[in-house]
Amino acid sequence: MTVKKAIIPCAGFGTRFLPATKVVPKELFPIVDTPALSYIVEEAAKSGIEEVFIIISPQKQDVKRLFAPNVELNNQLESVGKTLELELANKDYGVKIHFGVQEKMNGNGMALMVARDFVGDEPFAVLFGDDVMYTGDGAPVTKQLIDAYEKTGGKTIVGCQCPPEEIARRCGVMIVGDVVDDKITEVRGIIEKPKAELPSKLVSLGRYVLTSDIFDALLKAPVKNGETYLTDAISLLAKEPKNVYACEFEARRYDIGNKQGFLEAAIEFSLRREELKEGVKAYLKSLKLD
Repeated sequence: MTVKKAIIPCAGFGTRFLPATKVVPKELFPIVDTPALSYIVEEAAKSGIEEVFIIISPQKQDVKRLFAPNVELNNQLESVGKTLELELANKDYGVKIHFGVQEKMNGNGMALMVARDFVGDEPFAVLFGDDVMYTGDGAPVTKQLIDAYEKTGGKTIVGCQCPPEEIARRCGVMIVGDVVDDKITEVRGIIEKPKAELPSKLVSLGRYVLTSDIFDALLKAPVKNGETYLTDAISLLAKEPKNVYACEFEARRYDIGNKQGFLEAAIEFSLRREELKEGVKAYLKSLKLD
């Protein structure tokens, strides 16, 4: 079955960016002039996704405004002939967008349960709102995972890279099995934030293609400190051989839930803009750093 639906969980409080996130969801923070969430929705659309379900919290209703017309702004732009700005304000992402609300912050696994009716029995992609991926002229990360899903005969796919150990220890690390090819490896379990020796170099980094059996697995997954985690549910599915695979994707990943990652994204995206790059380069060269 073709992957045509995607879920983007965006319900977290964003406490690492307080006090700004008291008033602005971190997914709306601009990378240069484009909200981070826009890049994620664009990735889904470029990967062949037709419908996107964005999960927000009750405090994040402002996320909806990004995708809704602003009548007063449109009228003002039209009245002064600002056609480019009007087009930017009414961007067509090429996908149908739905919203759901996670009423209780009980884990990213339970966030997905909000979209269970939207998914039905279909496979779907998950793109976490903290991760912006840059692939240049290459295939979007979600498309890379969809290709892996098709190659493995419709199995669960975990998007992975091999980051430095300090990052791996903050994430889910794969327990690996058989190697399919240079990008796809069987997963036999996931250890979240491992304290002991890392079971492999493959680390889950915010992108998945899942089958609908993930929902039953989520209901069986352990609850830790009141939260249910997606990686624990995937580990349950991985107990069955050749049921879950890691796809090592190619991309520059930005963890925009992290201050360092957000600042790196702002700088590097500005350097990719023709109208900005020379000025930004000159500024960076002028800095006298200790």
